[in-house]
Amino acid sequence: MKVDVLLGLQWGDEGKGKIVDVLTPQYDIIARFQGGPNAGHTLEFEGIKHVLHTIPSGIFHANVINLVGNGVVIDPVIFQQELQKLEPFGIDFSKRLFISKKAHLILPTHRLLDAASEASKGKNKIGSTLKGIGPTYMDKTGRNGLRVGDIFMPNFKDKYNALVEKHVGILNHHEGFEYDLKALEGPWFEGIEKLKSLPAVDSEHFINQALKDGKRILAEGAQGTMLDIDFGTYPYVTSSNTVTAGTCTGLGVAPTRIGRVIGIFKAYCTRVGSGPFPTELLDEVGEHIRQEGREFGSTTGRPRRCGWVDLPQLKYAIMINGVSELSMMKADVLGKFEKINVCTHYLIDGERFDHFPFDVDGLEVIPVYEELKGWNCDLTQLESYTESPNELKNYVEYLEKMLEIPITVVSVGPDRKQTLLKS
Repeated sequence: MKVDVLLGLQWGDEGKGKIVDVLTPQYDIIARFQGGPNAGHTLEFEGIKHVLHTIPSGIFHANVINLVGNGVVIDPVIFQQELQKLEPFGIDFSKRLFISKKAHLILPTHRLLDAASEASKGKNKIGSTLKGIGPTYMDKTGRNGLRVGDIFMPNFKDKYNALVEKHVGILNHHEGFEYDLKALEGPWFEGIEKLKSLPAVDSEHFINQALKDGKRILAEGAQGTMLDIDFGTYPYVTSSNTVTAGTCTGLGVAPTRIGRVIGIFKAYCTRVGSGPFPTELLDEVGEHIRQEGREFGSTTGRPRRCGWVDLPQLKYAIMINGVSELSMMKADVLGKFEKINVCTHYLIDGERFDHFPFDVDGLEVIPVYEELKGWNCDLTQLESYTESPNELKNYVEYLEKMLEIPITVVSVGPDRKQTLLKS
């Protein structure tokens, strides 16, 4: 058996949670491999909207194990809040939700450091979600971090106090930054007690034994490829590897154990926060997409920047991830357009670029578009891909030809039922 991977190909918010939820019945284990509560995976079914931040998106399916892998960073406060919101649905977390002992903990002081650092950057801020993600990964690579396994150790409080002392020393250098650490620590330690009640496992052994036992595993990514710490639009990126390679380090599986790689992208493109976005639309078209697509961050509530789909960027993401199949999301949002643009290449200083270059920040990047006929109709009531208007089929076929990867899923609405399988 191999681990299949599902991840985002743009700047996040592609709709990964929905597709994980749709695919979960095909799997025995859903495993998050990176990121933290800066993620916001939205699922809708039976008239209810759910937003998950740390818990894998397969949690609503009985008899499926959900694993938070070692590459994830966990805020005990947000994690406890997620669990509380799920309590009315009768989920047995002791049997359905497992936590890696090697996953790192976000401390209250990590969030304070995040806020202080972002405030000090002024207009050069990177658009952090202020969840403490960056400082936590910094402590991880600096070999100072606290992990889930530490909470069961007798010296946990000593290790916590030592790290907090270090953080307070750094915060003292941010003049005028005020905070109340004691007020943050109470809920945090309550969250720690809740974490202790869940099964904590040596996740690398857990996953590899499951593979030996023939279990079907889907690795769920967070954020998007263009936010990868190595391959994204640096420095406007997240602090972890959001690409397929992150599955290996975030779960402890060998590269030879990777199977299908399912890449998720929107029929258009969005981005939250600062950083380059070649196809961004700063006109009424961009605003129309934002309103039709309800493009406001599920974690931060910030309005998302919107633009046309970007083929050089998608080709780059497909290459980096080794994508084997694609899922196109939010086709319904473009339902009122008579014409749809697709960016085929860039012009930078008069030179044509068919690929995503090293650094486009600060450069004048001129996207060159090809115009396609829009479907100009409501797609939300479609029950099969064969019933789709020809214009939508033509758009899908055009993208398949240009990207050289099959599109196997077309989403036409937020509900899990509004998912068309394309054979």
